[in-house]
Amino acid sequence: MGLTTIQQEMLVSRGVEGDAEDFRAIDPRSGVKRGLKTRHLSMMALAGIIGPGLLIGSGGALSNGGPAALLIGFGLVGIVAFSIMQSLGELTTLYPSGGAFTELADRFVDKAFGFAVGWNYYIIWFAVLANEYNTISSIFEFWSDSIPLWGYFLIFWFAFLGFQLLGIEAFGEAEFWLALLKLLGLLAYFLFSLAYMCGGVKGQPAVGFRYWHRPGAFTDGFRGVATVFVFCSTFYAGVESVAVAATETKNPGVAIPLAIRQVFWRIIFVYMGSAIFFGATCPANAEGLISGQSRVLKSPMTVAIQNAGWVAGSNLVNAFIFVTCLSAVNSSIYIGSRTLLYMAQDRKAPQFLGWTNARGIPVPAIVLTNLCGAISMMNVSTGAGQAYEYIVNLSGVSTFLVWGSISFIHIRFRNAWVAQGHSPQELPYKSLWYPWNAYLGLFANVFLAIVQGWTTLSPFTAGSFVDAYILLPMFPLLFLGYKVIYRTHFWQLTEINLDSGRRRDLDDVEPVGEESSSSNLKRSWQYFLRQV
Repeated sequence: MGLTTIQQEMLVSRGVEGDAEDFRAIDPRSGVKRGLKTRHLSMMALAGIIGPGLLIGSGGALSNGGPAALLIGFGLVGIVAFSIMQSLGELTTLYPSGGAFTELADRFVDKAFGFAVGWNYYIIWFAVLANEYNTISSIFEFWSDSIPLWGYFLIFWFAFLGFQLLGIEAFGEAEFWLALLKLLGLLAYFLFSLAYMCGGVKGQPAVGFRYWHRPGAFTDGFRGVATVFVFCSTFYAGVESVAVAATETKNPGVAIPLAIRQVFWRIIFVYMGSAIFFGATCPANAEGLISGQSRVLKSPMTVAIQNAGWVAGSNLVNAFIFVTCLSAVNSSIYIGSRTLLYMAQDRKAPQFLGWTNARGIPVPAIVLTNLCGAISMMNVSTGAGQAYEYIVNLSGVSTFLVWGSISFIHIRFRNAWVAQGHSPQELPYKSLWYPWNAYLGLFANVFLAIVQGWTTLSPFTAGSFVDAYILLPMFPLLFLGYKVIYRTHFWQLTEINLDSGRRRDLDDVEPVGEESSSSNLKRSWQYFLRQV
């Protein structure tokens, strides 16, 4: 949708001549549609991506580390995630157009660095997608094994593909309502947990924090805590997705700062709440939690409700988990496909993946990303539990590497911003506690990437060691390989382009005749959103 002559004249009169592209419905650079509303992005930040990775994967973290390790893991990785989101908020509010942080890596560090970050980020999402398909298969196997696993996979594969092709508005609306359902479901479980712990469940004694004593707060000491870090990296993966969605947001100047603020409440309510109540209501040695031997995966929620005497309640929990799967698979395809799209348009991936249709839908990137979900079919031979552990290890290290890269990009940006004579006061959104927050994110992620596979060293198991660390050397290999082949340049601070990539909100300009009462109301509403 183009601008009218009157709107263009208004832009000139306001001193923004040449910025007409900022107000197009289709992003002129990437070809995607700017269709996400502020409420869509806010709910994605608050409860998007949350699904079986948290609700079922936390069972693996609990069984490997115990309730105290679960709380420590969620807390420490939550602090790191908050640091990363502060960095992203500052960067993405200023530069919301095209390519997310992979493009920012090109601009502030080196094009080869953007190549390595982009492919590591894609690995996270095809691994997460495979895990979601694995979980859906396990849920339906729990209910009925009359259909083979590959049959369930094909049914859901075509269903999700069809939905993704409806467009960004359908995705945003679905994520909004599914995220709301997830928050209500978690709230209901937290209230049940409080009642169960305090003796409010008829016929059951008060559980309190019994499971912190038997079988114990830690199941395997520091080894268990280190293992929990890997799971937690997968649970938190996706908080940074608001940066990927920024290009398709109508009003990033309002939506992104608001979404960044929501992440804090996501960490407190969703993650820390889950860590406390899962550890209090489910024993770490419960049968059915994720392990290499389990054919069917059970959530700590399922175990707790069954232990409370409501055996049939497991079906309700699995129905809730299935609803979260709808959101998680949908979001994984979305993030993975956009990552491929932006890399292909920058010649870091096959160019045919950079095509979008007239409605702004990247069809080839969506199809290929969805195909990567077929790796979940390894659970046919290995079992759902073992498949889950393999895939988690694939995505865990990549999450820490990408998060550390975001912190490094932010540090480079701030140094260039000052070197070129700008003041931090000019920024539309300022990161809290810079530079300490950014350096915390950088060093903490490097440390976690190294320590997450520590348990494979004693006793040493070659297969587990390779599984845990194979992606760690891949990042420098991707960086050096691309740099040698394409002879890329590491930017000096004074060479970095700080001007391109900015854009204004679509709703900033209105046709003449609509700017009286509606304009005042809109300004008041936008002011309210900025203060929330």
